[in-house]
Amino acid sequence: MADSWPAMGSGDDPAERSRTVRGAHEEFVTAGTVGAGVRPVVAGSWRRSAAALPAADFLAPVELDGAELEEYRRAHPLASVMPLFRELLGTIADDGAHLLAVCDAYGRMLWVEGHRGVRSRAEAMNFVAGARWDERHAGTNAPGTALALDHAVQIFATEHYNRAVQPWTCAAAPVHDPRTGRLLGAVDLTGGDQLAAPHSLALVRATALAAEARLAAGAGTGPLLSALGRDEAVLATADGRRVHLGRRHSEILVLLAAHPEGLTGDQLATALYGERLVPPVTLRAELSRLRRLVGPLLGSRPYRLCAPVGTDVARVERELAAGDVRGALRSYDGPLLPSSEAPGVCRLRRVVEGRLRRAVLGCGDAWALQLWADSAWGEEDLEVWERLLAALPVSAPQRGGVAAEARRLRELYAPGGPGGPAGAAGVRAAAQGVRATGPGVRATGPGVRATGPGVRTAGPGLSADRATSAQRPRP
Repeated sequence: MADSWPAMGSGDDPAERSRTVRGAHEEFVTAGTVGAGVRPVVAGSWRRSAAALPAADFLAPVELDGAELEEYRRAHPLASVMPLFRELLGTIADDGAHLLAVCDAYGRMLWVEGHRGVRSRAEAMNFVAGARWDERHAGTNAPGTALALDHAVQIFATEHYNRAVQPWTCAAAPVHDPRTGRLLGAVDLTGGDQLAAPHSLALVRATALAAEARLAAGAGTGPLLSALGRDEAVLATADGRRVHLGRRHSEILVLLAAHPEGLTGDQLATALYGERLVPPVTLRAELSRLRRLVGPLLGSRPYRLCAPVGTDVARVERELAAGDVRGALRSYDGPLLPSSEAPGVCRLRRVVEGRLRRAVLGCGDAWALQLWADSAWGEEDLEVWERLLAALPVSAPQRGGVAAEARRLRELYAPGGPGGPAGAAGVRAAAQGVRATGPGVRATGPGVRATGPGVRTAGPGLSADRATSAQRPRP
């Protein structure tokens, strides 16, 4: 796999390579087989794209424009490093042959910059700010595939799954929060065949690393625990380390962070094991191993955290308390330690998700309702889809897709239907079975809805096979 990230070697002929891969692409689209000349990273992406998309000719959906786009990217963490991206890659993007693009962790393009003529050509395929370019919505492409695999990658010409994108070549690298490791998005260079040279991949990778270093310089210094949407938490320590915790240690720190006053051994054991009879020595051994990882941060008698520890859960709760539902949604990466069965963690998980869901339902904000409905934990939530339908203006182009999804869920959970019982309780029980595994997979997105293995139907704002060109924001 390590040799698969660059598109070509320095001596390869781009024209010959393009012809070879074009033939392999047509064979894959028609017969589902991948030829020997296709890079493994591309073959895997083609398979994911074919499972998510109805055809190999389409336009990526545009989800945000106007004031909503401005608000979203102004609040995004990558906004602070856009001057750095422009400094390192802006000259290349202004040369009349390339574009600089930056997307969020879900593949939404936040900025697409470069010579006006190149941008005009890119607009024809909806490569614009506000469009969704993750693999589920745009097929194989450098920023989308970099997000899916969390690795820098080049995609050359006919390696793109979508035929409309095959005149282009791109190189992209993911950008992470330097403290928590959270995927923030990707930085991308898009242009012609010359971008297939190995140095362009090295350039975007170096730019991503520089951005992470800049973010680290401006980050806080206190301990920070990240446990939303991941089965194993990450603790960013005050001395700059990032400690990856095992599942039991993750549960212990989440519980102690939620109880700053501390917990007795019996209280902690009950929160971890419930009614199971577990010897006290078992918990003491876990705490001893945890103390070797976090040092004096862990205190005893009672068990507690000896310094204030920020958490992503607390951030969501602060934003909810301030009435910032959109901010809370942006901070919510998924259910708290979703695979944990510790009773105390399960209770916290239900409380956090319940508060956020009630806020989304009560705010009447179509943007917030759409974001929840597009998530893995909200995609089967009938009540949210019905509130979204009610919140949309009559003239909104996505009303048809939202209405169809609400109708599907009503039929699914009706008495005698395959998903019964009817009502919000049954819908919520089913939805809670869906777990997030990370930003690349948790959102199905408003352009596509899953109804079964390999089967996709249209979702809010799109027809079954493409987004209309009228949805593109004007330059």
